[in-house]
Parts: sequence; structure tokens; C-alpha cells
Amino acid sequence: MEAFAFDTIDQYLLAATGLLFAIQALYYLALYNRINLRNRKARREELHFSQELPPLSVIICAHDEVENLRRNLPAILEQDYPQFEVIVINDGEKGESEDYLTQLGDRYPNLYHSFVPDSSRYISRKKLAVTLGIRAARYDWLVLTEANCRPQSNQWLRLMARNFTSRTEVVLGYSGYERGKSWLHRRASFDSLFTAMRYLGFALAGSPYMGIGRNLAYRKALFFDQKGFSAHLNLRRGDDDLFINQVACRSNTRVETDPAATVRMRPLPRAKDWREEKIGYASTARFFHGAQRWLLGFETFSRLLFYFVGITTVVLTALQAHWLAVGIGFLLFILRFTMQALVVNHTARNLGEKYRYRLLLPVFDIQQPIQSLRWKLYCLFRDKREFLRK
Repeated sequence: MEAFAFDTIDQYLLAATGLLFAIQALYYLALYNRINLRNRKARREELHFSQELPPLSVIICAHDEVENLRRNLPAILEQDYPQFEVIVINDGEKGESEDYLTQLGDRYPNLYHSFVPDSSRYISRKKLAVTLGIRAARYDWLVLTEANCRPQSNQWLRLMARNFTSRTEVVLGYSGYERGKSWLHRRASFDSLFTAMRYLGFALAGSPYMGIGRNLAYRKALFFDQKGFSAHLNLRRGDDDLFINQVACRSNTRVETDPAATVRMRPLPRAKDWREEKIGYASTARFFHGAQRWLLGFETFSRLLFYFVGITTVVLTALQAHWLAVGIGFLLFILRFTMQALVVNHTARNLGEKYRYRLLLPVFDIQQPIQSLRWKLYCLFRDKREFLRK
């Protein structure tokens, strides 16, 4: 019977593992599962949506991306929506991109385009491009995306617009990657999904703290009421995440997670491209207001501690042949893995993701915070001028 008895160390280890499991369960069931709950309510017609379809302006910032424009712009221009315009602001070489936009404008009278002046020096070029697009917009509702993004259906604008209620000023959408074949593609797709589970989950919980400019809508009046990007004008980035952190709140923000309302990008060809993108977001995260950043950091800490304490519990109790303690430790691991797999894969399905995360899920689960730490260290040791306007 000694193999099934607990000594004091066993009790402490099991108690710590159980507490960390409970913390993880709280995050997964109360926060990360909110996209699934929201889509379930939408299918049951338990959510209130606006019946109006107000005219809107789609703003796209392109950095010399004629191939992306050729591939994705027609899918935006052919949306099933009664009245909208598409404004493309080109930043970079104007030759081929301008020629293509001019040709496309002959087919689509609601397409307009302009460019960022080469002489601009007092604001980041991306923020200036967004500002130019907003100033040119004729309509109050703005939908922002990027040249490398393709809507997954012609209902994208209708689904975003159904959230344009009288109280709404911000609508957050989901952007992911198309399915790729390499390990980099799977890592980037999981990171995109998990990031969405976090920031969309908090928004659905009534505490929005950021948005991503690939699939985002807000009112033009809100932009000018907040004086645009003036609060963080010295930073190179922040045109989406910091701006939404500044303006979004429980009462004015809604979330659209229907799979037909998602946009997708081609898989990144190089790890360097993905790294630079993530470093850019990491460089602005420290400016977020609110407790969400710290709450998410606590989730990451409790996750890594769960692995460490749980493995320590199983190993030490196995060495002492305390098999009941070993079994409880394994059971907690299996319960967490099952819960995590259900939440992550149901969310992936609800957002139209093609990947499913099963046996490799623990690998991504541990790798994700390690990647985040690397990006934060990059920010710490890089020249700070790299993150200032240019």
C-alpha cells in the first residue's frame, strides 16, 4: 500500500500541479473558448445584428505590391455589398502598381488610388498612408485591410457591417494564413490562431485591448475625434494595435468571427519576414494600457510552470514508486491536453482554419512563449531608432 500513499512532498507537488491546472482551465474555458461560444450563439440566432448596410470605405495600404494587388484586389472589389468604395494608397515604386490600378479602375468605378509622397519625413509612412486613405474616404465606416490579404468569401463586408449598430465604433475581425506545407507555415498559423484567441477573446469578454489592421473596421469620426495617430506619432508602428488600444472599450466594440468574414494571407516564404513582423508588434506591446498584457503574461507563466511542476511531480514520485501520485500527475496532463485540443481545434474550425493541432500541440504550446521571449529580446537589444518613424 506504500506505493499508493502520499508523503508531504507528494502532497505539495500534487497541490501545485492541481492549482496550475485549475488556472489553465480558467483561461481556456473562460477566455480562449469565447470565439466558439460566440459562433454558437450566432448560429442559434441569439446575437443582435444590425439590419442596415451603410455605405463604407475599404482602405488598403500597399508597399509596391503589384502581385498581391493582382491576386487579392478583385476579390475585394467584387464583394456582395450595395455601396462601397475601395481606396488603395501605394507606398513605394509607383510604376507597375499605378499602371495596374489605373487599368483596374476602368472596370471598377468604385476603385480609387493615391500614393505616399516621397518627401514625407514627420510620420511613419504606414501611418501616413492610412491617414491619407481615411481623409480621402467619403463614408463614415472604414474597413481596413492590406494588399496581401484576400477575403474568404464575397460576404466579408456584409458580415463585418452587420456589427455596425448605433453604439458600435470598432469591429475586430480575424486574419490568418493560407495552408502551407513547411514547419514555418504551421508555426506561423498556430501563432496567428492563438493570438486571435487572446485579443478577440478579451474583446468578447468586454475588455478589448488591440486589433490587427488586416481585418478591422472603425468609424471615420472616431479617428478624427482621437486626433488620428497623434498619441504615438513618434513610433514606426501602432496604426492598428495601439490605436485600438487607445479607442476601444466594452460599449463601442464588437467582434466578427464567422469563417466567411475572415481574410487570409499567403504563407510567408522566409522565417525572417515572420520574425520582423512579430518584432514589430512586440515593439509596441509595452505601450498597451490595461491589465490584459499582464494577465496574458500570467497565463504564459502558469503554463510553463505547469509543465515544469507536472513533470517534476511525475518523475520524483515515479522514482519513489508512488504510483498513485504518478497516475494523478499523468491524469492532469491528459485532462489539460484534452481541454486544450478541444478548444484550439474547435476555434480553428470556427475560423475556417485548415490545420488541426493534435500530437504536435504540446510542441507549439511550449514553443510559442519561447518565440515571444526571443522577439522581446530582439526589441531589447536592437537600436531603438529602428522602431521610430521612418
